[in-house]
Amino acid sequence: MKILVPLKRVADPDNANKVKIPASGDKIETTGLEWKPNPFDEYALEAALRLTEDGKAPKARAGEVVVVTFGPKDTEQTLRAALATGADRALRVDATDDKLDGDLVARALKSLVEREKPDVVLMGKQAVDGDSNQVGQILAELLDWPLATFAATLKEEAGALLVGREVDGGVATLRVRLPAVVTVDLRIVAPTSVYSMKTAPSFKYNDGVRFAALPAIMAAKKKPLVEVKLADLAADQALKVQYHGFQPPPARKAGIKVKDVAELVSRLKNEAKVL
Repeated sequence: MKILVPLKRVADPDNANKVKIPASGDKIETTGLEWKPNPFDEYALEAALRLTEDGKAPKARAGEVVVVTFGPKDTEQTLRAALATGADRALRVDATDDKLDGDLVARALKSLVEREKPDVVLMGKQAVDGDSNQVGQILAELLDWPLATFAATLKEEAGALLVGREVDGGVATLRVRLPAVVTVDLRIVAPTSVYSMKTAPSFKYNDGVRFAALPAIMAAKKKPLVEVKLADLAADQALKVQYHGFQPPPARKAGIKVKDVAELVSRLKNEAKVL
Protein backbone atom coordinates (compact mmCIF):
# COMPACT_ATOMS: atom_id res chain seq x y z
CA MET A 1 0.00 0.00 0.00
CA LYS A 2 1.24 3.47 -0.91
CA ILE A 3 -0.01 6.32 1.27
CA LEU A 4 0.33 10.07 0.73
CA VAL A 5 0.18 12.15 3.92
CA PRO A 6 -0.22 15.94 3.62
CA LEU A 7 1.48 17.54 6.63
CA LYS A 8 1.08 21.18 7.58
CA ARG A 9 3.31 23.25 9.84
CA VAL A 10 1.34 25.39 12.30
CA ALA A 11 2.11 27.77 15.14
CA ASP A 12 2.12 25.95 18.47
CA PRO A 13 -1.41 26.48 19.85
CA ASP A 14 -0.03 26.30 23.39
CA ASN A 15 1.73 29.62 22.73
CA ALA A 16 -1.27 31.40 21.21
CA ASN A 17 -1.03 34.07 23.90
CA LYS A 18 2.04 35.42 22.06
CA VAL A 19 -0.02 36.38 19.00
CA LYS A 20 -0.26 40.16 18.59
CA ILE A 21 -2.28 42.32 16.21
CA PRO A 22 -0.38 45.51 15.28
CA ALA A 23 -2.08 48.89 15.11
CA SER A 24 -2.21 48.70 11.32
CA GLY A 25 -4.34 45.56 11.57
CA ASP A 26 -3.14 44.26 8.20
CA LYS A 27 -1.61 41.06 9.54
CA ILE A 28 -1.01 39.03 12.69
CA GLU A 29 2.38 39.36 14.34
CA THR A 30 3.77 35.86 14.95
CA THR A 31 7.29 36.71 16.11
CA GLY A 32 8.25 34.41 18.96
CA LEU A 33 5.81 31.65 18.06
CA GLU A 34 7.15 28.11 17.83
CA TRP A 35 6.30 25.90 14.86
CA LYS A 36 5.14 22.31 15.11
CA PRO A 37 3.37 19.79 12.86
CA ASN A 38 -0.39 20.10 12.85
CA PRO A 39 -1.47 17.54 15.50
CA PHE A 40 -4.15 15.91 13.35
CA ASP A 41 -1.63 15.49 10.53
CA GLU A 42 0.76 13.85 12.99
CA TYR A 43 -2.03 11.41 13.82
CA ALA A 44 -2.52 10.74 10.11
CA LEU A 45 1.19 9.99 9.71
CA GLU A 46 1.10 7.57 12.64
CA ALA A 47 -1.93 5.83 11.09
CA ALA A 48 -0.12 5.59 7.74
CA LEU A 49 2.91 4.01 9.39
CA ARG A 50 0.72 1.46 11.16
CA LEU A 51 -1.06 0.58 7.92
CA THR A 52 2.26 -0.16 6.20
CA GLU A 53 3.90 -2.38 8.79
CA ASP A 54 3.63 -5.34 11.09
CA GLY A 55 3.37 -3.80 14.54
CA LYS A 56 5.93 -6.23 15.93
CA ALA A 57 8.51 -5.19 13.31
CA PRO A 58 7.91 -1.47 12.69
CA LYS A 59 11.27 -0.88 11.02
CA ALA A 60 10.24 -3.00 8.01
CA ARG A 61 7.94 -0.87 5.87
CA ALA A 62 5.41 -3.03 3.96
CA GLY A 63 4.53 -0.31 1.50
CA GLU A 64 5.48 3.34 1.08
CA VAL A 65 4.60 6.46 3.05
CA VAL A 66 5.16 9.79 1.29
CA VAL A 67 4.74 13.06 3.18
CA VAL A 68 4.11 16.42 1.52
CA THR A 69 3.92 19.95 2.88
CA PHE A 70 3.23 23.36 1.37
CA GLY A 71 5.61 25.98 2.67
CA PRO A 72 8.96 27.81 2.48
CA LYS A 73 12.40 26.25 2.83
CA ASP A 74 12.34 26.09 6.63
CA THR A 75 9.32 23.74 6.60
CA GLU A 76 11.74 21.01 5.53
CA GLN A 77 12.55 20.60 9.21
CA THR A 78 8.97 19.36 9.71
CA LEU A 79 9.39 16.93 6.83
CA ARG A 80 12.69 15.61 8.19
CA ALA A 81 10.97 14.91 11.51
CA ALA A 82 8.31 12.90 9.64
CA LEU A 83 11.01 10.98 7.78
CA ALA A 84 12.69 10.20 11.09
CA THR A 85 9.56 8.55 12.45
CA GLY A 86 9.35 6.21 9.46
CA ALA A 87 8.11 7.96 6.31
CA ASP A 88 10.02 6.96 3.17
CA ARG A 89 10.06 10.12 1.05
CA ALA A 90 9.13 13.79 1.37
CA LEU A 91 7.94 16.49 -1.00
CA ARG A 92 7.90 20.22 -0.31
CA VAL A 93 5.68 22.40 -2.47
CA ASP A 94 7.30 25.82 -2.39
CA ALA A 95 4.74 28.35 -1.18
CA THR A 96 3.87 30.74 1.64
CA ASP A 97 0.78 30.61 3.84
CA ASP A 98 -0.55 33.96 2.64
CA LYS A 99 -0.65 32.63 -0.92
CA LEU A 100 -2.63 29.49 -0.08
CA ASP A 101 -6.17 28.54 0.81
CA GLY A 102 -7.93 25.19 1.17
CA ASP A 103 -9.19 25.16 -2.41
CA LEU A 104 -5.76 25.83 -3.93
CA VAL A 105 -4.10 23.23 -1.70
CA ALA A 106 -6.70 20.66 -2.73
CA ARG A 107 -6.21 21.41 -6.43
CA ALA A 108 -2.44 21.14 -6.10
CA LEU A 109 -2.80 17.88 -4.16
CA LYS A 110 -4.99 16.51 -6.96
CA SER A 111 -2.15 17.04 -9.43
CA LEU A 112 0.32 15.49 -7.00
CA VAL A 113 -1.93 12.46 -6.50
CA GLU A 114 -2.10 11.98 -10.25
CA ARG A 115 1.72 11.93 -10.34
CA GLU A 116 2.32 9.76 -7.27
CA LYS A 117 -0.70 7.43 -7.69
CA PRO A 118 -1.11 6.53 -3.98
CA ASP A 119 -3.68 4.01 -2.80
CA VAL A 120 -4.76 6.31 0.03
CA VAL A 121 -4.49 9.99 0.86
CA LEU A 122 -4.47 10.06 4.66
CA MET A 123 -4.70 13.46 6.33
CA GLY A 124 -5.80 15.24 9.48
CA LYS A 125 -9.43 16.26 9.68
CA GLN A 126 -8.37 19.92 9.93
CA ALA A 127 -5.48 22.22 10.73
CA VAL A 128 -5.51 23.87 14.14
CA ASP A 129 -4.68 27.32 12.75
CA GLY A 130 -7.34 27.88 10.08
CA ASP A 131 -9.73 25.14 11.28
CA SER A 132 -11.41 25.12 7.87
CA ASN A 133 -11.86 21.32 7.66
CA GLN A 134 -12.28 21.34 3.90
CA VAL A 135 -9.16 20.17 2.02
CA GLY A 136 -9.95 16.45 2.32
CA GLN A 137 -13.51 16.92 1.14
CA ILE A 138 -12.54 19.11 -1.82
CA LEU A 139 -9.75 16.72 -2.82
CA ALA A 140 -12.04 13.69 -2.79
CA GLU A 141 -14.54 15.56 -4.97
CA LEU A 142 -11.84 16.61 -7.46
CA LEU A 143 -10.46 13.06 -7.66
CA ASP A 144 -13.92 11.45 -7.62
CA TRP A 145 -12.66 9.09 -4.90
CA PRO A 146 -14.50 7.62 -1.91
CA LEU A 147 -14.13 9.72 1.24
CA ALA A 148 -14.27 8.86 4.94
CA THR A 149 -13.96 11.75 7.41
CA PHE A 150 -13.29 11.87 11.17
CA ALA A 151 -11.78 8.38 11.18
CA ALA A 152 -11.28 6.91 14.66
CA THR A 153 -10.33 3.40 13.51
CA LEU A 154 -8.83 1.89 10.36
CA LYS A 155 -8.48 -1.73 9.34
CA GLU A 156 -6.82 -2.78 6.10
CA GLU A 157 -8.70 -5.25 3.92
CA ALA A 158 -7.99 -6.55 0.43
CA GLY A 159 -8.52 -3.51 -1.80
CA ALA A 160 -10.39 -1.59 0.88
CA LEU A 161 -10.31 0.07 4.30
CA LEU A 162 -12.82 -0.56 7.06
CA VAL A 163 -13.28 2.84 8.71
CA GLY A 164 -14.88 3.69 12.02
CA ARG A 165 -16.06 7.31 11.80
CA GLU A 166 -16.73 9.44 14.84
CA VAL A 167 -20.28 10.79 14.65
CA ASP A 168 -22.67 12.33 17.15
CA GLY A 169 -23.61 9.63 19.60
CA GLY A 170 -21.11 6.96 18.57
CA VAL A 171 -19.13 5.46 15.70
CA ALA A 172 -20.38 4.76 12.17
CA THR A 173 -18.55 1.94 10.36
CA LEU A 174 -18.17 1.95 6.59
CA ARG A 175 -16.00 0.26 4.00
CA VAL A 176 -14.28 2.37 1.33
CA ARG A 177 -12.78 0.89 -1.81
CA LEU A 178 -9.29 2.02 -2.71
CA PRO A 179 -8.08 4.46 -3.85
CA ALA A 180 -9.69 6.72 -1.26
CA VAL A 181 -9.27 9.84 0.83
CA VAL A 182 -9.47 9.50 4.63
CA THR A 183 -9.30 12.27 7.24
CA VAL A 184 -8.52 11.25 10.82
CA ASP A 185 -9.56 12.36 14.28
CA LEU A 186 -7.54 12.17 17.51
CA ARG A 187 -8.66 8.65 18.56
CA ILE A 188 -6.91 7.17 15.53
CA VAL A 189 -3.73 6.88 17.64
CA ALA A 190 -5.27 4.75 20.38
CA PRO A 191 -3.51 1.37 20.94
CA THR A 192 -6.04 -0.69 18.95
CA SER A 193 -7.27 1.85 16.39
CA VAL A 194 -5.26 0.89 13.27
CA TYR A 195 -4.38 -2.54 11.90
CA SER A 196 -2.73 -3.58 8.67
CA MET A 197 -3.27 -7.02 7.17
CA LYS A 198 0.15 -7.98 8.55
CA THR A 199 -0.49 -6.97 12.16
CA ALA A 200 -1.98 -9.55 14.52
CA PRO A 201 -5.39 -8.52 15.92
CA SER A 202 -4.08 -9.10 19.45
CA PHE A 203 -1.23 -6.59 19.03
CA LYS A 204 -1.49 -3.25 20.83
CA TYR A 205 0.44 -0.11 19.92
CA ASN A 206 1.60 2.46 22.43
CA ASP A 207 -0.94 5.21 22.86
CA GLY A 208 -0.23 8.31 20.74
CA VAL A 209 2.31 9.00 18.01
CA ARG A 210 5.76 7.45 17.93
CA PHE A 211 8.97 9.37 18.56
CA ALA A 212 12.17 9.02 16.56
CA ALA A 213 15.33 7.66 18.12
CA LEU A 214 18.60 9.48 17.47
CA PRO A 215 19.82 6.96 14.82
CA ALA A 216 16.53 7.41 12.93
CA ILE A 217 16.91 11.20 13.07
CA MET A 218 20.39 10.94 11.58
CA ALA A 219 19.23 8.46 8.93
CA ALA A 220 16.38 10.79 7.93
CA LYS A 221 18.92 13.30 6.60
CA LYS A 222 19.70 10.85 3.78
CA LYS A 223 16.10 10.11 2.81
CA PRO A 224 14.79 11.74 -0.40
CA LEU A 225 13.28 15.21 -0.02
CA VAL A 226 12.28 16.93 -3.25
CA GLU A 227 11.11 20.49 -3.87
CA VAL A 228 8.16 20.99 -6.21
CA LYS A 229 7.01 24.32 -7.63
CA LEU A 230 3.39 25.23 -6.89
CA ALA A 231 2.99 26.43 -10.47
CA ASP A 232 3.81 22.92 -11.69
CA LEU A 233 0.82 21.57 -9.77
CA ALA A 234 -1.70 24.39 -10.14
CA ALA A 235 -1.56 26.77 -13.07
CA ASP A 236 -4.42 28.81 -11.58
CA GLN A 237 -3.27 30.09 -8.19
CA ALA A 238 -6.19 32.42 -7.55
CA LEU A 239 -7.46 32.28 -3.97
CA LYS A 240 -11.09 31.97 -2.97
CA VAL A 241 -10.35 33.00 0.63
CA GLN A 242 -8.32 36.12 1.38
CA TYR A 243 -7.58 37.93 4.63
CA HIS A 244 -7.66 41.72 4.31
CA GLY A 245 -7.34 42.74 7.94
CA PHE A 246 -7.50 41.67 11.55
CA GLN A 247 -8.88 43.31 14.67
CA PRO A 248 -9.29 42.14 18.25
CA PRO A 249 -12.79 41.77 19.69
CA PRO A 250 -14.13 44.86 21.48
CA ALA A 251 -13.21 45.15 25.13
CA ARG A 252 -15.91 44.02 27.53
CA LYS A 253 -17.29 46.34 30.18
CA ALA A 254 -16.35 45.52 33.74
CA GLY A 255 -18.93 43.69 35.78
CA ILE A 256 -20.74 45.19 38.76
CA LYS A 257 -21.98 43.91 42.10
CA VAL A 258 -25.58 44.23 43.20
CA LYS A 259 -26.74 44.40 46.76
CA ASP A 260 -29.76 42.08 46.45
CA VAL A 261 -31.99 40.10 44.09
CA ALA A 262 -34.37 42.99 43.62
CA GLU A 263 -31.61 45.20 42.21
CA LEU A 264 -30.40 42.36 39.97
CA VAL A 265 -33.89 41.87 38.51
CA SER A 266 -34.28 45.60 38.04
CA ARG A 267 -31.00 45.94 36.14
CA LEU A 268 -31.71 42.90 33.97
CA LYS A 269 -35.10 44.36 33.09
CA ASN A 270 -34.30 48.06 32.67
CA GLU A 271 -30.65 48.09 31.58
CA ALA A 272 -29.83 44.73 29.98
CA LYS A 273 -33.39 44.41 28.56
CA VAL A 274 -33.30 40.63 28.91
CA LEU A 275 -36.42 40.35 31.06
